[in-house]
Amino acid sequence: MSLFDRLVERLPKKKTKEELDEHYKNVELEKGDFLAMVIAAFITFFPVVIIALIVFIGILLLVIR
Repeated sequence: MSLFDRLVERLPKKKTKEELDEHYKNVELEKGDFLAMVIAAFITFFPVVIIALIVFIGILLLVIR
């Protein structure tokens, strides 16, 4: 058995949608998990939205003048 074959054997197997659904079906959130996810989404999307608004307003100001 070659080194490549041994490395390929160690790679995670592709799972079907049904297997993934079964795996994540029983995931339970702890008390502060939802708030943490909302804060993480805010931190992730807020800068992108601000930059997009700045670009949009900048283009708008250039067109109006």
